[in-house]
Amino acid sequence: MRQEQNNIFAGIDWILILLYFLLVAFGWMNIYAASKTEEEVELLSFSTKYGKQLIFICCAIPLIITILFFNSKFYEKYSSIFYIISIFSLLLLFPFGKEINGAKSWFNFGVLGLQPSEFVKACTALAVAKLLSDRQYNFKLIKNQIKAFIIVFFPAFLIFLQPDAGSAIIYLAFFFVLNREGLTLNYILLGSGFIILFILTIFFGSKWVFLFTISLITILAAYLFYKGGRRFLRFNWFKLIIVYAILGIFIFGTGYIYKNVLPSHQKDRFDILLGKKIDKTGIGYNSYQSELTISSGGLKGKGFLKGDLTQGDFVPEQHTDYIFSTVGEEWGFLGSSFVVILFMLLLYRIIYLAETHTNKFGRIYGYSLASILFFHVIVNIGMVIGLLPTIGIPLPFFSYGGSSLWGFTILLFIFIKLDAHKNYDF
Repeated sequence: MRQEQNNIFAGIDWILILLYFLLVAFGWMNIYAASKTEEEVELLSFSTKYGKQLIFICCAIPLIITILFFNSKFYEKYSSIFYIISIFSLLLLFPFGKEINGAKSWFNFGVLGLQPSEFVKACTALAVAKLLSDRQYNFKLIKNQIKAFIIVFFPAFLIFLQPDAGSAIIYLAFFFVLNREGLTLNYILLGSGFIILFILTIFFGSKWVFLFTISLITILAAYLFYKGGRRFLRFNWFKLIIVYAILGIFIFGTGYIYKNVLPSHQKDRFDILLGKKIDKTGIGYNSYQSELTISSGGLKGKGFLKGDLTQGDFVPEQHTDYIFSTVGEEWGFLGSSFVVILFMLLLYRIIYLAETHTNKFGRIYGYSLASILFFHVIVNIGMVIGLLPTIGIPLPFFSYGGSSLWGFTILLFIFIKLDAHKNYDF
């Protein structure tokens, strides 16, 4: 047993390893297609996007070996330390970060830039797993729920202040984890309800949404009064007034913020998504070109390096957030489906292995990993095909960038290490 523990590859799940390298390799091929503009190929050069990405992939190998080198209990024991360090990395961005596209999200180290938010997700997942796996932790207590919310949303708040709303919204994925571990579904239903109200308010306006919502609640209250009589009225009229007040504050507050506070470019993205505005040359150019590029691929695609829209650089930043449009054009519906299937297999495998953990820490971390990956995939692909507004988050293992690739690699291989030793008695 001890000899097996000293072997860093003992017990690791090779199916996850295979899926990881398939996604990374296919991702690099599409980055190459989206960024190749010259005849000479420089595979290991910082002068090209695909050259940089290949270097990032090569650097991920020693990173993987380092993660597998440490005992799996190391990550559980020092999870709080990792979390604290990650919070400090976000705080240091405000005085020392480099501003790119209006956000202080990067540390600049000469030719290399690092985005801490990509690594904080793994540290937050470790901290959440540590908190919820504590034998003394009772999720039914409100104070314990608040502790979990603070751990999850404090880094999200710091990221939002950079401002990087796209990276911050990913932390909503932890609600799936908290729900799996006992958090009532009411939180998710409540959050979904407010999202629906937010969208309706943008589309129809504050006044009409408020009147419609209040009318529905009043009808429901009248029905309950009819069923429960005066007892319902005596004990629930005050709660009903509070509900009216909360809805009024949220709906009219949303309308005010949308019209007077939200930056114009973000407002325009929502208007385009909801069909209130059509703009194929301005703020909606990226989405329009992305949808056009994907649809042009048809069933089988135009072939590797034969996508004329991709080679013509019609989609800005196609090698990063819009990399899936390259897949759609050059590999078609079949290739796009293959990528989605790979991600679904990866998610299924992670959840399956997480459920086999007798160690609660490993199970919770596995669900955190699966939730984060799922949220990234759904939001990124939904953004690229025009179902969601452009918020700028990468497609895991696919999008260009060292921080993104290394961050997701750390997330995945910590779980692989935890899973490899789940049956060992330390």
